[in-house]
Amino acid sequence: MPPLALTLGDPAGIGPELALSAWLARGGADPLPPFFLVADPAFIERLANRLNRPVPVAEVDPETAAEVFPRALPVVPLPSGALVSAETGVPDTVNAGATIESITTAVGFVKAGRASAVVTNPIAKFVLTRTGFAHPGHTEFLAALSVPPGRTPPRPVMMIWSAGLSVVPVTIHVPLKDVPGLLTQDLVEETATIVARDLRQKFGLPEPRLVLAGLNPHAGEAGTIGHEDRDVLAPAVARLRAAGIDIRGPLPADTLFHARARAAYDVALAPTHDQALIPIKTIAFDDGVNVTLGLPFVRTSPDHGTAFDIAGQGIARPDSLMAALRLAARLAANSADPAATPGGEVIPSNVYAGRPRPVGARHFDPEDEL
Repeated sequence: MPPLALTLGDPAGIGPELALSAWLARGGADPLPPFFLVADPAFIERLANRLNRPVPVAEVDPETAAEVFPRALPVVPLPSGALVSAETGVPDTVNAGATIESITTAVGFVKAGRASAVVTNPIAKFVLTRTGFAHPGHTEFLAALSVPPGRTPPRPVMMIWSAGLSVVPVTIHVPLKDVPGLLTQDLVEETATIVARDLRQKFGLPEPRLVLAGLNPHAGEAGTIGHEDRDVLAPAVARLRAAGIDIRGPLPADTLFHARARAAYDVALAPTHDQALIPIKTIAFDDGVNVTLGLPFVRTSPDHGTAFDIAGQGIARPDSLMAALRLAARLAANSADPAATPGGEVIPSNVYAGRPRPVGARHFDPEDEL
């Protein structure tokens, strides 16, 4: 399988130094899959020296990266030859072009079969928008790159994965006051359908189990605490079940995330951003992985931002990036041969990771504890 393509991210943030830390931790009981960084090799070498990291840097092409990986960090230069002169912790629009070029190049390598998946380091959207970046965010840019110019891009869905819990926010970066108006049956159905499809095709789960958290306290209590759960979420779940998707809900969000409840589903969908991300960042703050579902290629990223405030201090932890690299390799292997996983070892999205998924495990109903 080809190596993974890791993007530069914002060079003033912690992404490049995490790549150095990840390469240093590449061995051990759970070795990292081979990856290459799409960046300016001279910048990465200067950064390693500045941080006193004993990381040899080798300029390579994707085809030789895996061979070089055991003895040096493979870096594929930016096609334009762009040089990076970032000062750690100081975001600067002068490097926006290199950040964008690294992403487009990595996606191009995957589409050409020269890399197996894209793993993205964090970017600073405000830096890019100041230079005319027209996309709402990183994920939407990747979706646009996945299709020829002028074609409608697929709808991406953000899933945050960890070994103990996986979540999908149905609405993401919007004010809470806007959620009820955005939360339509069509949105819930489209999101759940994409999640179920990618759990089968990329995660190797032949019968993925989904749950949907309610919007209101106690999932609305039959319309007595808001009507959205009864009038929007419940009909969407009924239509999804009629279409053959194993999903339950809406269920009270306050009892959906304890250990016994988590053992009975593979992914929890939640109407709002914080309903989904608070529990997973409580459980897996250091090693959560952002997985973009709905794309025609595998994309993962660490579940954190650029952290300009600690960049260059050598204290940023690479756990989430390392988890993103490991997961990307496993998903890419599944995607390359979807028939290889059913009936064998699978890659479920929560507590069953690394062992065969039990058959016939009953759903735990959070309402049992009310």
